[in-house]
Amino acid sequence: MFDSIGWAEILVLLVVGLFVLGPERLPGAAAWLGRAIRQVREYATGARDQLRNELGPEFDELRRPLEDLRGLRDFNPRTAVRRTLFEDGPAPGQNGSTTGGAAGNGAGIGSQATGPAAPRLAPGERPPIDPDAT
Repeated sequence: MFDSIGWAEILVLLVVGLFVLGPERLPGAAAWLGRAIRQVREYATGARDQLRNELGPEFDELRRPLEDLRGLRDFNPRTAVRRTLFEDGPAPGQNGSTTGGAAGNGAGIGSQATGPAAPRLAPGERPPIDPDAT
């Protein structure tokens, strides 16, 4: 849960809470927040277990696209651009996809390339533009 929140942000929230609520009510508010988060987690776990029991093996098929989306969260644009611009051969990308060379233009991130690789442009040559796509 606190993957994207660092200690500095937590400290800022505590200081703001101290000023807003005061030192008397801050521990009670923190305890209430902890209980609320715990209850939401229990509800989510219960709902997931109930869906798993009702759907059976189909539940895993429903979760697979969500797992693919979680893989995009770990996507590093700098690595993708570096791989696309400076590596000639296809390199394995996120989730088993292949991107690389001049064909890896970012349009097929997360999917398999289906067509042949586009030829490299000569220095100073303008790329072809599809007016319907822009």
